[in-house]
Amino acid sequence: MQAVITAAGLGTRMLPVTKVIPKEMLPVLFKGEFKPIIHIVFEQLYTLGIRDFIIVVGRGKRTIEDYFTPDYNFVQYLESVGKVKQAQDLMGLYKKVEESSIAFVNQPEPKGFGDAVLRSKPFVHEDFMVVAPDTLLLSIPKMPINSITVTKVDDPRIYGVVTLEEGDMIKDIEEKPNVPKSNIAVMPYYHFDLEIFNALESIFPVHGELQLTEGIRELLRRGKKFKVIFVEGSYDMGDLQKYIVSLKEFLSWNGAD
Repeated sequence: MQAVITAAGLGTRMLPVTKVIPKEMLPVLFKGEFKPIIHIVFEQLYTLGIRDFIIVVGRGKRTIEDYFTPDYNFVQYLESVGKVKQAQDLMGLYKKVEESSIAFVNQPEPKGFGDAVLRSKPFVHEDFMVVAPDTLLLSIPKMPINSITVTKVDDPRIYGVVTLEEGDMIKDIEEKPNVPKSNIAVMPYYHFDLEIFNALESIFPVHGELQLTEGIRELLRRGKKFKVIFVEGSYDMGDLQKYIVSLKEFLSWNGAD
């Protein structure tokens, strides 16, 4: 299985920090380890057995490419000055990177989540996962093909929202509805087959953006079945307030005040 990690957004809700630092590179103390958000997502997917990654980046995201490019001279420098633990941590990441295939795909303009996914099409040749690393899960569940992770929220208007039929099967999905039909919000972890690309190519942008939810909706109209996977322990890192709330909770796990 392959994984597409979308990291091309401008991060406008996290300005001014994200003017120079991609939001995906913002650090968190997660399960006792201090790492950028995208590093955590990469390792979680690696643990699932994924070794083929496509990371969609935009302008100003060279930092992400550099981060996933092994720098053994720096490791040697850390060892030479006695920073053994830091050197070992870097080597742990580099080992996973070396055992993986990582392709970087450019999204020149922010034209939506669906557009970012569609740009990965030339590199995807089997069923694949899609992750937007502005949300962290305690652990990524094993997901069947054509499934989406969801959770219940108090205010679903800022999320993709699903309505269900037949228990855990999706009846409909909407992007940030003014009047949500349920409180079941999409957490941006998906498992698709290749038909999602055809669906994305057949829909039209809304306000200049191609929405992944509309691609899923198109497949639902064609009779495709999608299943939801309810998850506990999801942390939205997409804006400053939610990022701070999540940081405080992560710190509490580690015995911090």
